[in-house]
Amino acid sequence: MGLAVVRSLGVPRALRSPQDVEDFEQELVDQYVLALAGSGATDGYIADEREAVFEFARFLSRPVWEAEPADADRFLVHLRRGRGQARKTVRNKAQTLGRFFGFLLARYQGDIHALTGVVLVQPIDEFNRPSNPDYGVIRVPPRDDEVEALFAAWREALPAARKYLPAARDYLAASLWRRVGLRITETLMLDIRDYRPDLGRHGKLHVRFGKGSRGRGAKTRLVPMINSVDDLLEWWLTDVRHQYGGDWQDPDAPLLPSERRDALTGRCGRVGDNALRVGLSSAVERWLPTWAGRLSPHGLRHYCASSLYARGLDLKAIQDLLGHEWLSTTTRYIHVREEHIEQAWTQANDRVAARLRADER
Repeated sequence: MGLAVVRSLGVPRALRSPQDVEDFEQELVDQYVLALAGSGATDGYIADEREAVFEFARFLSRPVWEAEPADADRFLVHLRRGRGQARKTVRNKAQTLGRFFGFLLARYQGDIHALTGVVLVQPIDEFNRPSNPDYGVIRVPPRDDEVEALFAAWREALPAARKYLPAARDYLAASLWRRVGLRITETLMLDIRDYRPDLGRHGKLHVRFGKGSRGRGAKTRLVPMINSVDDLLEWWLTDVRHQYGGDWQDPDAPLLPSERRDALTGRCGRVGDNALRVGLSSAVERWLPTWAGRLSPHGLRHYCASSLYARGLDLKAIQDLLGHEWLSTTTRYIHVREEHIEQAWTQANDRVAARLRADER
């Protein structure tokens, strides 16, 4: 994505015509885009931010610096009711406007007042800012015994599968979601070179396409191959992967390949997310029917966080494993049993009692 040539907003000028007003508004947006590029935001993220700002400007039908909270109120209602956009889409656009006007207030409110006489305000405030549509949505994962039953039946059925290779691949992908909480995109973008058994006690997976924040591209991390993932990947690379083709020794080949071949090279393509979703869905429908249509790759990611926490892994370790930027995000992934609080209370009292008995001695 190319950036427009922008001039310094400090250059003396006057807004004498509608074209001058339009040019000044364009310069403000261009400066915002330039700042985003400087922060490392991706081209796609910048394009989405720019489009949302111009969508609001078109709705406003007057210069953006004249916008007030009431204008944002009408715009957000228009998006939700008039255009029927999803709550998450509306929230994202509100966040974009909040960032854009925050940028103008921080850098150019003096220039705007000097040129227009308008006192710039933030139109997105605590009253009209949409809440996160995910708040209050509880993704309670299956119980341990249900997940164990699902994967045990799936594993036992692999040798007799009509298409063994994709069945084994889908089982491996779901196991990575269940055991170390990988995202589906992180999983399908793994290459053979990302398998690093030489790092650490259990080895590590080099996740190169982790979810970044605020459009700053992929965030990498090293994921320890704990929770039997090391054994699973050794099985995959020793017994299965070479059956897909001769690229199994190529470090740049996909770790989880597709059955389809690249028309130019004849090598394995990369599996798509839909194939992995269908693989999990079919397995759940067959071996855990009470969860049919409800258990997703993201649900297994929640299960991973909850099960590891129940086994004693601390929150900071789970945060690093899942690749969360904020610990508060990780806490929303932890779902404990109903008796967890009572058990923790009993254990705490037992520890206090033990210390008192030791002191009495």
